[in-house]
Amino acid sequence: MPGTRKDESVQPIAYEGKAHERNFKLRELGDADVVQASLDGDDRAFGELVRRYDQRLLNFVYRTIGDRERSEDLIQETFVRVYRHLHRFDQSKKFSTWIYTIASNLAKNELRNRSRNPLVLFQTIKKNWSTDDRPLEWEDPKYKPDDLYRKRYLRARVEEAVEELPKHHRMVFVLRELEGKTYEEIAEITECNLGTVKSRLNRARNNFAKIIAPMIE
Repeated sequence: MPGTRKDESVQPIAYEGKAHERNFKLRELGDADVVQASLDGDDRAFGELVRRYDQRLLNFVYRTIGDRERSEDLIQETFVRVYRHLHRFDQSKKFSTWIYTIASNLAKNELRNRSRNPLVLFQTIKKNWSTDDRPLEWEDPKYKPDDLYRKRYLRARVEEAVEELPKHHRMVFVLRELEGKTYEEIAEITECNLGTVKSRLNRARNNFAKIIAPMIE
């Protein structure tokens, strides 16, 4: 019957529309609400958490350990642990701090294992981070060619200077200066007290200034 065929053709479209609407609503929610939705059994909610943090965590870990492929493995392990232990997450705290802490611990373990293994040389942070990998906006189409050259040159010098920082200074420097984390968040992520974070960051900034000064004279 014509009426029946009409109903059958409309139904999938209506379903797809509702699914799209639910996904859109998830994107409007804060982390805490998305976490709760995941705990309540909404499978799409965990996918939303992955969408929000996958690239950000990859950038952070890559800058810390300097190995892109290994960083991808560690981020996959990060999300596996988040999925398994989400029910243990203290929802009175920030989800972003918790997930960064997990990724940070995996990165620190990776560096520790490398230093203990005589067959694996310690890998410093690789040069030439692509522009898409960094949260800072280094280039703008409105800049003149000379301005773009200077910005590219400065970016390369910054990357070289970061490479030379000790790993425990490098981590707090990256979290603060490149990821924009607060002192309190860095303290939780690195499992250090606030005084230690501020001390390491101060030393990292001083070392960074000394390293980069002759590069840009």
